[in-house]
Amino acid sequence: MSINGPKIYFTIPIFGGIAVTQTLVTSFLVTLILCIGGILLGRGLTKRPGRRQVLVEKAVTVMTDMVSEAMGAHNAHWTPFIATVFLSSLLGTFLGMTGILRSSTADISTTMTWAVLVSFICWYQAIKNNGLLAWLKGFTEPIAVMTPMNIVSEIAQPVSLAFRHFGNIAGGGVITALLYWALSGASSAVLNLIASSSIVVSFVLLAAGIALVLLSRPKNGGKRKVFLLLVGIVCLALSGLRLIDWLWSLTGRAWPALSATATGFAWFGALAVLLAGIILMIFPKHGRVPGIVLTVLGGLGIIFVSQGSLGVPILTLGLPAVLSLYFDVFSGVIQAFVFSLLTMIYISGNCPPPEEAQSNS
Repeated sequence: MSINGPKIYFTIPIFGGIAVTQTLVTSFLVTLILCIGGILLGRGLTKRPGRRQVLVEKAVTVMTDMVSEAMGAHNAHWTPFIATVFLSSLLGTFLGMTGILRSSTADISTTMTWAVLVSFICWYQAIKNNGLLAWLKGFTEPIAVMTPMNIVSEIAQPVSLAFRHFGNIAGGGVITALLYWALSGASSAVLNLIASSSIVVSFVLLAAGIALVLLSRPKNGGKRKVFLLLVGIVCLALSGLRLIDWLWSLTGRAWPALSATATGFAWFGALAVLLAGIILMIFPKHGRVPGIVLTVLGGLGIIFVSQGSLGVPILTLGLPAVLSLYFDVFSGVIQAFVFSLLTMIYISGNCPPPEEAQSNS
């Protein structure tokens, strides 16, 4: 297992070489999506809005109200900038879920660039509203001894802003990768142990699983014994995996290895059967039994094409995907909101209401 930084696709041979990395490509796509989305959603506006225009106007109103509440009504003109920061962070994180691109917010260079930009905006607004001398004098308040601490505080602001966002997104990816690696090793150890045992063990597990499932059934209107049911399902699953490996060993002796093309067709065919079974289970027009049968056959087909159950890290199915969903979706939304909120707080601190700015001057 290796956890590396963004991959360098190629280098542009100008200015000493400009590396085009995964982060740069993702950031470019985010910019392209926002520009195209803005053009498509902003054209064709009418006095009698349709559904698309109503949704766009509602989103703009919500964003404007949020900025006005956090920064004051006099700073409502910062809404486009705050919305751009929020959507850039959100899309940059979501594109990492494709498995092809890398989250731009998982690169410290992205969040640090945003944080430095926010700091420059704050400094510019402070100088614009109070004057250069008043801004420099602010570093000596409340007493001159505090000047070094005030300077360090100004430098620490963008650093903390950048590392908070980057750390949560990058840390989530690292945790998911470590968990997947650990579960892959555990899956290989457990399945190899089962494969090395005799076929009798499979039948013992099968009998134990059936017995536990039957014992978990409620009696006299009582509750189902969930623990026995879960243990029975685990026994049935382990027994099924061992039987699949045994059947694969038999078919592997009888049939020659499939070509890459035939394997591809077989894999997609099994996937189609699996999806058809899932659809029939969701929409049980003719009962759920055909859906269950097709789902089981499709799953077994995928395992067979993957060269037996030992070719599939069973224990890695589910949990890493759930964690990835949490870190990429939930944490991504929260971090985008927090970054935007702190940006509004920092900027509004240097953009007071007009009457307050006049009294200070």
